[in-house]
Amino acid sequence: MAKPILVANWKNQPGSLAEARALLTQLSRNSKIYKKLSLFIAPPLPYLELVSRYSRNFARLASQDIPSEFQGTQTGEIAPDILKSFGTRLSIIGHSERRAVGETNELVSRKIKVALRSNITPLVSVGEKTPDTDGEHFEFLRQQLKASLAGLTRQAVSRVAIAYEPAWAIGKTAKGAMVPIDLSESVMFIKKILADMFGRRVAERVPILYGGSVEPSNAFALAHETGIKGFLVGHSSLDHKSFKAIAESLISK
Repeated sequence: MAKPILVANWKNQPGSLAEARALLTQLSRNSKIYKKLSLFIAPPLPYLELVSRYSRNFARLASQDIPSEFQGTQTGEIAPDILKSFGTRLSIIGHSERRAVGETNELVSRKIKVALRSNITPLVSVGEKTPDTDGEHFEFLRQQLKASLAGLTRQAVSRVAIAYEPAWAIGKTAKGAMVPIDLSESVMFIKKILADMFGRRVAERVPILYGGSVEPSNAFALAHETGIKGFLVGHSSLDHKSFKAIAESLISK
């Protein structure tokens, strides 16, 4: 059985190189736990070398984005070959915060293809913008998945991971944490769309992660009652104690 997947999305934190080094030192003390998972850390770009060096015995490197073009000279972009040179193995693509500033499904689709050509696993984020109790978000998910994965072969999709992250649930504190009450239904729906597009066998091979207010208080229930294969964790990944507890929830029975 494949290991659960845990992705730490540091976003634009910690605020300094020294803080990032201290966090990595704290995480390394629990390396025995993290080795039981497929753990990826996605730091801000200036910290790539630091994370690559300090986490190599318990985690793999991820990027928070990837260019939409495989080659070419583009100011401000980081070429896939540069990401790979640091050891990047996974890239978060289509995060809701990127979509909120104009990233379209078509752009996400291009980035997925760049990642695959670069032998970097695309972690494709999908999710509705606002809470919904009437099931309308299912059609939104359908359109997002179909457009984002357009043009991929069955073989290519088998190398993709999906992160279901409702935008409205992201960035909450533990006190204000909210998760979808129908998360298991959303996971099953995503699998159904994948099966419709690429066949059931391929759909079963695509891991589905959850992101959005994952906390130690809810991680166990989310991990064992919804059909997900792991977590995409934001702010809790910056607290080594909270992150350890979330990791333990994925490996506990």
